[in-house]
Amino acid sequence: MSSAVDLSLAELRDALKAKKVSSREATDAYLARIDKAGALNAYVTVTAEKARAMADASDAKLAKGEGGPLEGAPLGIKDLFCTEGVQSTAGSRMLKGFLPPYESTVTSQLWRDGAVMLGKLNMDEFAMGSSNETSYFGNVVNPWRRTDGGNADLTPGGSSGGSSAATAARLCAAATGTDTGGSIRQPASVTGTVGVKPTYGRCSRWGIVAFASSLDQAGPIARDVRDCAIMLKSMAGHDPKDSTSIDRPVPDYEAAVGASVKGLKIGVPREYRLDGMPSEIEELWAKGVDWLRDAGCEILDISLPLTKYALPVYYIVAPAEASSNLARYDGVRYGHRASEFKDIKSLYENTRAEGFGDEVKRRILIGTYVLSAGYYDAYYLRAQKVRKRIFDEFVDAFTKVDLILTPSTPSAAFGLGEKSDDPVQMYLNDVFTVTGNLAGLPGGSVPAGLDGQGLPLGLQLLARPFDEETLFKGMAAIEKAAGPQGRPTDWWTS
Repeated sequence: MSSAVDLSLAELRDALKAKKVSSREATDAYLARIDKAGALNAYVTVTAEKARAMADASDAKLAKGEGGPLEGAPLGIKDLFCTEGVQSTAGSRMLKGFLPPYESTVTSQLWRDGAVMLGKLNMDEFAMGSSNETSYFGNVVNPWRRTDGGNADLTPGGSSGGSSAATAARLCAAATGTDTGGSIRQPASVTGTVGVKPTYGRCSRWGIVAFASSLDQAGPIARDVRDCAIMLKSMAGHDPKDSTSIDRPVPDYEAAVGASVKGLKIGVPREYRLDGMPSEIEELWAKGVDWLRDAGCEILDISLPLTKYALPVYYIVAPAEASSNLARYDGVRYGHRASEFKDIKSLYENTRAEGFGDEVKRRILIGTYVLSAGYYDAYYLRAQKVRKRIFDEFVDAFTKVDLILTPSTPSAAFGLGEKSDDPVQMYLNDVFTVTGNLAGLPGGSVPAGLDGQGLPLGLQLLARPFDEETLFKGMAAIEKAAGPQGRPTDWWTS
């Protein structure tokens, strides 16, 4: 039998139930790999003792023929999810050492279903970033390497870069992520993993450190489409503690994986063909069209003319909401507090100057500006009106098509440091994904090919709100047609 770390989540689930492997064995195997993976910097906190105790409890249940749908499966948790008694930092100095007295709804549902927590995964500070270079705990490194013989460290994407890197490097069976403008789909694309952002409101945001409340949504990153379906089934569900959580049944997403896509109408938006887009992205997109056509889908050319305004709208709305959400970090109630101050004003100033990194400060400043008197109408209010128009465009498009196919990212993984000094170029990494957040749509990225340097490239599908079942059908069809894309070497263990 394959090593436990080489099994997909679905395979591991079945092996655990068949008693071919124990949860303790699988957990120890993952912890051993994590111990060797310091070069990747994927974990902020490793909860080895807790993981082994959870694994032993799962083995006891499995021995009795009991247990939940994730019983004994070792997972990594993005450090944006509050975990009771376990440090939860959001990648920031501001929350270093914070031990929540409560558990986020999403993680509590994973533990309810029997999952094991290996630890907390590194991320861009307060989820603000596309390369995982803004974390107070240092950048995460993509386990993939270019085939040109160079050893340049590459981005694992952001903000869920720890989740994507850990999943790609077999440091967990699957991981949680959050997606505000593409922060599940973009890192999944550049690490050769599968990432799903469900419909806004499908997963509870309670206990998740807030970035932009009208955009944030939890979702899974895993090795294949089936594993994401299994994860989302446990993560999703109505939560009365979250006023944005939607009360509707959670389908059996796994049952949709592998179902026929014959007769589905696939929209290909012409506005996503950007000037200067690499030819290999265009070619991969064309392959995706052919794969779905060959699977029995009907391909339709569609127009989404407001797409060009999506990034500007996002970078007004998201910072505005961030500036409000991050006002709570003042050094008074919890989190970092400056050691030197003379009055309440200097306490606020010094605490926030020390506790926040440059990117977070940049977005707070932008957000405060667009909400200020004299600029609110010109920027924030106008952005919200355009956002509604973008949503209306998608509603109209989905009267004609069932799914929309686009690239996931404008390029493969780039080198760490290559775009750090150019925020605009960094923000462009989300050009294909932000529309899904602005409109609240479910979307997913599937590994579909490799670029000329042997690095992963992904294709994205978007679906109607709460139609994740059709999304999983389409993603599985692409995954089957694309075939296995390989995995990175374990260079980081040497």
